[in-house]
Amino acid sequence: MATESGESGSTDHGHVCNINANGNPLKWKKLKSWIQCICIVTFDLELGQAIEVIFPNDALSEEDQTNICYLAFPDSNSGCMGDTQFHFRIRQTSGAELSEEHVAYNNKCPPYLQVHRAYFYGYVFFRQVKDHSLPRGYFQKSVIIISRLPFINLFTELCGIIAPEFFNHGLESITAACHDIDRWPSLSPGHSVVLPIFGSLIQTQIPVDSNKSQPSIGISSVASCLSSTLLATVHEINIFNSFSHIVSHIHLLWELVLIGEPIIVMSSSPAVCSQMVQALVSMIVPLKYHADFRPYFTIHDNEFKEYTSRAQAPPSVILGVTNPFFAKTLQHWPHVIKIPDSANLDNSQTFKLKKRGSGLKLLDSKPGVYTQYQPHLQKDKAIVKKLLKGITTNRPNEVQSALLKRHLLELTQSFMIPLERYMGTLMPLQKNVSPFKATPVPYPFNPDDFFASLESSGPQLTSRIKGDWEGLYRKFFRSLNFSGWYNAKYKKMAEKLEVLQLKALSDADFKKWVLDKQEVERVDMILRIRHKIELCESQAVTLNDFTRDQLKVKINDIIASLPDDLKIVLSPR
Repeated sequence: MATESGESGSTDHGHVCNINANGNPLKWKKLKSWIQCICIVTFDLELGQAIEVIFPNDALSEEDQTNICYLAFPDSNSGCMGDTQFHFRIRQTSGAELSEEHVAYNNKCPPYLQVHRAYFYGYVFFRQVKDHSLPRGYFQKSVIIISRLPFINLFTELCGIIAPEFFNHGLESITAACHDIDRWPSLSPGHSVVLPIFGSLIQTQIPVDSNKSQPSIGISSVASCLSSTLLATVHEINIFNSFSHIVSHIHLLWELVLIGEPIIVMSSSPAVCSQMVQALVSMIVPLKYHADFRPYFTIHDNEFKEYTSRAQAPPSVILGVTNPFFAKTLQHWPHVIKIPDSANLDNSQTFKLKKRGSGLKLLDSKPGVYTQYQPHLQKDKAIVKKLLKGITTNRPNEVQSALLKRHLLELTQSFMIPLERYMGTLMPLQKNVSPFKATPVPYPFNPDDFFASLESSGPQLTSRIKGDWEGLYRKFFRSLNFSGWYNAKYKKMAEKLEVLQLKALSDADFKKWVLDKQEVERVDMILRIRHKIELCESQAVTLNDFTRDQLKVKINDIIASLPDDLKIVLSPR
């Protein structure tokens, strides 16, 4: 392997092959909304893992290139011969602002599919085959699609199309793929999309936030003229493939993910660990997982020291690792899922739950779930029994996955609906919104008031699962998932109050209001209204055209009451 026991040669990018991808910066605007770039990473006997090609060639910083190099190959001695696909997530070093397209996309998509300005996803197709003409006796190369979008299903499929073309036909296939992607439609949540690639089509749907639903546009009839691949959604994976051996522990894992506990997934295969991490994160949909997660993590990652330090408690992160070195450095982590690669898995095999002990050595331990966590909720024995029966009767994995996803969705919704309902009570009444007073703000979240509401509107109304729901809420309130959810909710409520006040301002009689106001008060009102409109525009807050036009009329009414010199200064240009 290119990296053995975590060791690798230094990475140098002086030999990057720069395909002429620049020129007009607007040329790749469509492409950049879908992907950041495509990288080819090879193994150089002197340099170690090195980037051979970046297209477009201005897409990554030097530090990001280095991080991607180390994540491009399996980081273990598992000898991944043939083709291996997996994905990773890294923190972007520069932290650039999101494009207008990504801001607009975030405003319409579900929270759990939003792009984050600080993170990239990498979708990897790694090929290793014997080649005696090469010094090490192996051909080792990866094709990687870098994107901000968490479209695991789509980009895994796309990378599986582009990479073989590259291995067969060379660099021309990369430029051809980028030209095809640059012709893709805009990111449009709530719509079906038809995506051409190498003369065939990928048909899929981009989910929309349920609070902003809109009719879905049908797939174009041109799809019937070409070979096509149909993906149900851009992001969903078959989670049962990951959970089939730990079905009995699903509810425990759901709690750990919900409250943002540190979890390690250990496997010899990056494909297995990256899918498991993604499956874990998806357990709490439609709630967004706000803590960090790394589907594939190596000792070369920038956060390695931070995440493996024993000087402090493990951070709230889910790590997928393959290097045996982690079994030693992460001994102190509280929750571990250890799984062999798919080649060593028996479909009937079930991993046991094992209590963490001080003398446990992870390197020598058997596959299983290792934790001392005591779940607050009881298992739903009916769904566990149903899924286990499905294994013995060879029920299709797609059906098993659909059953499991529906159960987890209902469980998460049962947990979140009381919180959503309580948040609704924190919204000031519309009658409290005055055009001539400060915009009201949402009332503060009071846990005691929330707990008092549970008896009449708690999760017992929608879930048959018994247990200490209140204890689980208390742990949730201390998690990043709660703070992230609450801050997003608070922001939306504050924005709604701003819009309501702008509506009140648009309905106000300013011709009457100005009669007893000083010039400074009138000028201040003009500036205040303009600032509120600008704030809505900068934060992509929806303000309807009628309200916007009425506000312009009101501003003109105030300007008309001012002396001529101020009229000139304050009149719109």
